[in-house]
Amino acid sequence: MLNKVVTLQAEKKPHMQDDKNLSEIEIENQKIIQNKELSIWEALIPVFALIGMLAYNVFVFGDDALSGSNQFILLLGGAVAAIVGFKNKVSYERMIEEVAENIKSTAGAILILLMVGSLAGTWLISGIIPSMIYYGLQILNPTIFLVACLIICAVISIATGSSWTTAATVGIALIGIGEALGISLGMTAGAVLSGAYFGDKMSPMSDTTNLAPAMAGTDLFTHIRYMAYTTVPTFVVTIIFFIILGFTQTTTGEANTQLMLNDINKAFNITPWLFAVPILVIILIIKKTPPLIALLAGTILGGAFALIFQPHVVAQIAGVGKLNFESAYKGIMQAITVETSVATDNEVLKDLFTAGGMKKMLGTVWLILLAMVFGGVMDAIGALAKISSFMLSLFDSVFGLFASTVATCIGLNFTASDQYLAIVVPGKMYAQAYRDKGLAPENLSRTLEDSGTVTSVLIPWNTCGAYHSGVLGVPVIDYAFYAMFNWLSPFTTLLFAAFRIKIKQLASK
Repeated sequence: MLNKVVTLQAEKKPHMQDDKNLSEIEIENQKIIQNKELSIWEALIPVFALIGMLAYNVFVFGDDALSGSNQFILLLGGAVAAIVGFKNKVSYERMIEEVAENIKSTAGAILILLMVGSLAGTWLISGIIPSMIYYGLQILNPTIFLVACLIICAVISIATGSSWTTAATVGIALIGIGEALGISLGMTAGAVLSGAYFGDKMSPMSDTTNLAPAMAGTDLFTHIRYMAYTTVPTFVVTIIFFIILGFTQTTTGEANTQLMLNDINKAFNITPWLFAVPILVIILIIKKTPPLIALLAGTILGGAFALIFQPHVVAQIAGVGKLNFESAYKGIMQAITVETSVATDNEVLKDLFTAGGMKKMLGTVWLILLAMVFGGVMDAIGALAKISSFMLSLFDSVFGLFASTVATCIGLNFTASDQYLAIVVPGKMYAQAYRDKGLAPENLSRTLEDSGTVTSVLIPWNTCGAYHSGVLGVPVIDYAFYAMFNWLSPFTTLLFAAFRIKIKQLASK
């Protein structure tokens, strides 16, 4: 949650005194670098190169593109940006410094990713996730499952203020239940993320919900109230979409479900007491405990509950017949760090009874790091500022201003690979333009969230897309269409702008 006062401060670093055409504005820890030498076409060269290379790479590798080749393409995109920078008198040192700053900003996200992997491991062997699946199969059926996912995740995300935490806890369990019910993983992930991002946008505890009004120059609760005009109708349409989608799903059959329930019971000791751990984690986050600490507590408690309720599973993981201190330690540590599987003869449950630990998250960490390389170089050469300024100059009408903001936010999610930059950069660059048009700052803050926050999860190399894809185990391309709330939100805000619905004017105008 961000409650800091945002200040603008011109800054020039000592070793950069020779970069006469470069200037930068520092906003908290985010810098907007401007380069007078750079033309708009030069700024777009790395973007077009990256999109072209990624498109061909996905064509060749398909779903395996995220296994490593896309990561290298991001590095090549950064190299193209660096060549453009060298041509425009940007030093290598400046580029490396901006890359380092970008990577530094992702340290918390990377640690949370690793902790999510460890939490998934201990929650599997403790029986927490199997218990969620067990009880979920009895309560939820395919007809109501998707809309239930949407609403459950929305409530949890409003309470916690975090789409990431929602996906890492209840989202993982819902993916398992959906797979057991025979529902497409893409559909389930789309419902989970639609609900999670609705809650993330509307929660006063969300960092982006605090950041957007700070950048635009309005207050938090004015921003939330004004954002509800576009967000609630979009969410209602999303609910209707998933209700209709639910009726298209065929039931798995009572006999198959019962067989699955029996096999879960054979592998684990199922008890409602296991829900104490996820409930405690959610309470910690509602109490504003840092997510990293809450997830660590959930991991440790998951390991303790595994020893209490599932000692036979821990023994199996450790490869021994009877537990002692050493084998118990080995079994828990393996679940935390590497891939573990719980034995079952049920083919459907084999995937559900497998967790990857911290090791599973390394591919996502790799993707985030190299996305930050590309974004850092683009920022260092002044390309991000140039593209934003160009977009601002294209339009003169009120609708054009809104459209330019939306395009810039989405473009920055593609190029800078970070939703915070997609809020910070347009927020500061468009604030004066909104004032000049006589528009209240909440118009800008709402548009930043409607286009910057929610679309980040639809881009595979963005930190949010990489995170959720890694946590849920579903490629972005599989869930992108079904994450209806996320891609519909920018269209809703443009629709409101086109018909001048709830476009608040400045009092002085």
